[in-house]
Amino acid sequence: MVDYSKIKEYFQERLDKFGITPQGLDWNSIESQHNRYEQLIKVINQNESYSIIDYGCGFGSLFEFLMLKKHDFNYFGFDIVQEMINCGKDLHQKATNCFFTVDENELELADYVVESGIFNMKMDAGHADWTDYVVQTLTKMNNLAEKGLAFNMLTEYSDEEFMRPDLYYADPCFFFDYCKRHFSKDVALLHDYYLYDFTILVRK
Repeated sequence: MVDYSKIKEYFQERLDKFGITPQGLDWNSIESQHNRYEQLIKVINQNESYSIIDYGCGFGSLFEFLMLKKHDFNYFGFDIVQEMINCGKDLHQKATNCFFTVDENELELADYVVESGIFNMKMDAGHADWTDYVVQTLTKMNNLAEKGLAFNMLTEYSDEEFMRPDLYYADPCFFFDYCKRHFSKDVALLHDYYLYDFTILVRK
């Protein structure tokens, strides 16, 4: 079973220690964070306005990234850590196209649903249990997405000597196949952007 309380506690500790920084979200740097965002937004038709759910949004770094890109969008951020949501609301309180919630039931259909990094920290959950959790979460994301979804995970092709037991290293081929069979025929696997993870894009 997945213990959500441990996940909440871990990310609360990161936020308390590092504050509103990429490290506060458990990323090494803003450069790697933006590199991942660049992959995720490839699922978006950037020539038209759209709505997007950031599933596991932290304090809304993706919103800031999309604003820098000058996209025309409405952003809905969801996270299980209340303090992250509070920070997001405070940081972006003047934005009229930005909404945050800790209540998943408040999420409505959006054009796109994306996540970045929420599947990495499995703590002491078993590999099979965590895989089931990921599949269940991806199914929720797919059900909320009208035009597409995108997600990333650490890859099992990482260098073995640097792999940690508390992290989840996924089989890219398994998740490509799962998305292809259950979500859409239009699926792309990106594994060429010089980080130890991969991104999958699902277009509908």
